[in-house]
Amino acid sequence: MGRVLHPLLALLASVTRQDLARQVAYLKEENRILRSRLPERLVATDQEKRRLLRCGRKLGLQLKELISIVSYQSFRRWVREAEEAHTAKKAATPKRKPGRPRTPDDIRELVLKLARENSWGYTRILGELRKLGIKSISRQTVKVILKENNIDPGPKRGKGTWDEFLKIHADTLWQCDFVSKPMWTMKGLVDLYFVVFLHLGTRRCWISPCTLSPDSAWVSQQAKNFLMEADDLNLMPKYVMRDNDTKFSAQFDEVFKTSGAEIKRTVPLSPNLRAHVERFIQSLKFEVLDKFVIVAERHLNYVNREWRLHYNRERPHEARGHLPPGMEKPPETNDAIRPNDVVCSSRLGGLLKHYERRAA
Repeated sequence: MGRVLHPLLALLASVTRQDLARQVAYLKEENRILRSRLPERLVATDQEKRRLLRCGRKLGLQLKELISIVSYQSFRRWVREAEEAHTAKKAATPKRKPGRPRTPDDIRELVLKLARENSWGYTRILGELRKLGIKSISRQTVKVILKENNIDPGPKRGKGTWDEFLKIHADTLWQCDFVSKPMWTMKGLVDLYFVVFLHLGTRRCWISPCTLSPDSAWVSQQAKNFLMEADDLNLMPKYVMRDNDTKFSAQFDEVFKTSGAEIKRTVPLSPNLRAHVERFIQSLKFEVLDKFVIVAERHLNYVNREWRLHYNRERPHEARGHLPPGMEKPPETNDAIRPNDVVCSSRLGGLLKHYERRAA
């Protein structure tokens, strides 16, 4: 059976090849007639060159018998030019490392800025980036950036840190503490006591009158006096921080609770938790109290009153942009100034000084 089929298939294949040869011969003859009626020179466009290259490259030397629009040498020149252009384009393309491209540094810095200034997790940070129109970053990328910089990508839960508490509540937070100053008497040295309050937001201070016996009644009365002053300044406290000094009685705490304020007691032996008022007391002692020998309660009250006025109205403070606590913004003047345009005012016999422009 195989002996019969094999010659038959060969016959059919030869017939097919003969038919194809006849068709090609006809097309070639028709092509010669059409080319004879074309101009002597035919300029091919770039698109036509690409079409001819795509179809004629694989024909090899057989193309010599078929090509007619241009010479075979011109076609080979087209091939060389196309290969050189492809090589140049490939060399000009920068090689990129495998994987996704690195996130731009500006976006990375923005992610870290949002993370350090807030207690947000990486999902919330991504939301803020989307609001800013940044769409080229994913949740996973934000998470990776935070981990690379040793920042926990999860949101902070719970009550937060002590510094965060102080910053959040600075506008309604006061710190207070007792201060003692020795007084000379006929019987020797005795201690005078007074209470100081410091507002963390504005750095305003309040100083009570002094006493030899800071009992519960006296302390609670000073709390009431302080609340009246805070109300006048529109700085009513929401939180009042104090230490565990026994002179702060339950009656003292009750005065503030009645006004709606909450007492925050620090743990024992932890002055750094009330660092602002401790620093204020240090300045008070170093700049004023250590310079005086107190001989009467009225004497100490006068010194403290002058210091309080100087601190609130005249003494610049770094946390207030180098302005006094009572000054909202500097005067609107230019930098042009002469020494004679400045006058000096003083308190406590020249111990406390401040300078201001001479009135016009």
